[in-house]
Amino acid sequence: MSDATLHATTQDPDSFAVQISDQIESFIVAVTEVAKGDEPDSAVPFLLLEVSQLLLAGGRLGAHEDIVPDERYEPDLGPEPDVDELRERLAKMLEPVDVYSEVFDPYEPRKAPVAARISDDLADVITDLRHGMAHYRAGRVTEALWWWQFSYFSNWGSTASATLRALQSLVAHVRLDQPLQDLDGLDTDEDLAAGEGSLEEEAGKVMAEEIAGPLGLRP
Repeated sequence: MSDATLHATTQDPDSFAVQISDQIESFIVAVTEVAKGDEPDSAVPFLLLEVSQLLLAGGRLGAHEDIVPDERYEPDLGPEPDVDELRERLAKMLEPVDVYSEVFDPYEPRKAPVAARISDDLADVITDLRHGMAHYRAGRVTEALWWWQFSYFSNWGSTASATLRALQSLVAHVRLDQPLQDLDGLDTDEDLAAGEGSLEEEAGKVMAEEIAGPLGLRP
C-alpha cells in the first residue's frame, strides 16, 4: 500500500486507514458507554463482542506489511487522556469476575500464570488506541497506523487477546451451565501458583444472577 493510499482517507471511505480508524473509534466509544454502567447486566456479552471486533482490526494490522512513519521521531501529543475513571467504573461493574489468570507468553516454557484484571486490560488497550487516534485526527494517518500496528504487536494485541479469552470463558460458563468454582480471593498482587483456579468468592453466583438473565438462560 502506498503512502498516498494511506493518506486518502477523505476520498475513499473503504480505504484501509479509514476502516481501521472506524473500528478503533467504535471500540473506544462502545467501551466508554459500557463503563457508564447503565446496563451492567449485559456488560460481559457486549464487551465480548466489542473486543472480538477490535481484534479483527488488530489482525488486519498484524497481517499488513510494516508501516513506516513519515517522521523519524514521533510528534509530541501532549499529556495522555486520563483513563483512571473508566478503569474504576469497569472494575466496580465487573466485580467479582474482574480478576482472571493468564499465561503471558504461551511459547515461553514453564511460565506460571499471572493474575490480571479485565478492567485494567481494557483501560490499557484504550490508552494505546487513543494515542494513535490523536495522530489520526491531526492528519498524521501514516503515523497513526504505524503506532496502532507497533502497539498491537508490543502491547494491546496480547492484552486484548487475553481479555477476550476471559470474557469468552465467562459467557461459556453460562451457556454451558458450568458455574465457576469459588474464586477464593485471588488478586493481582498474589501468586497464582499458590492458589491456582481461584478468582473471587462469589463469581459463580454472579454469573448465574447477573449474566445468565440477559442471555436468556435464567432457570
